[in-house]
Amino acid sequence: MDRKGIIIVVSGFSGVGKGTLMKELVARYDRYALSISATTRDPRPGEVNGREYFFLTNDEFENLIRENGLIEHAGYVNHYYGTPRKFVEEQLDKGRDVILEIEIQGALQIKEQYPDAVLLFVMPPSASELKTRLEGRGTETEQVIAQRLNRAREESVGIENYDYIVINDDLDECVTRVDEIIRSAHNTPSRNLDYINEIRNELNEL
Repeated sequence: MDRKGIIIVVSGFSGVGKGTLMKELVARYDRYALSISATTRDPRPGEVNGREYFFLTNDEFENLIRENGLIEHAGYVNHYYGTPRKFVEEQLDKGRDVILEIEIQGALQIKEQYPDAVLLFVMPPSASELKTRLEGRGTETEQVIAQRLNRAREESVGIENYDYIVINDDLDECVTRVDEIIRSAHNTPSRNLDYINEIRNELNEL
């Protein structure tokens, strides 16, 4: 039977390490495609347009919204973030699983459009470890860190809407767990209705 790609939505508090987790997953397994988000925030040191993000102006981003060129979009800490539609649908058609790294608002928008999407929330081992990781970046002011921790408190209320949680304590183990979850998701009956109906029809013909 043909393997259809599914959307994997990965969310988590800022600083939890979800970006590193997703890059390692894509590097280790060639069946995944990592969707590149668009954003209006400035690039961080070392980030390249079209690799980590598509860095857009507010006007460019708002044009994409009007043209229905985004699967989802949301505002976060004074900037826009969104997922370009074209890339995602091309990869799904090729049978690849597309990983979207987005926040809670966007994840719920995705689930409405793609009910078979798998929603994963990456958790830190503890709240104090999350704060330590944010401070360890060295790229943000104390004020921005405080904003991100406050946002994490707000987001913690929505975690129960996800299909799975994964604790990112050891990166290698976390990558393996995420891959196992996605493999299992492919085998649910709701994601194999065409195959099930094909077998039913064959049985009726016997």
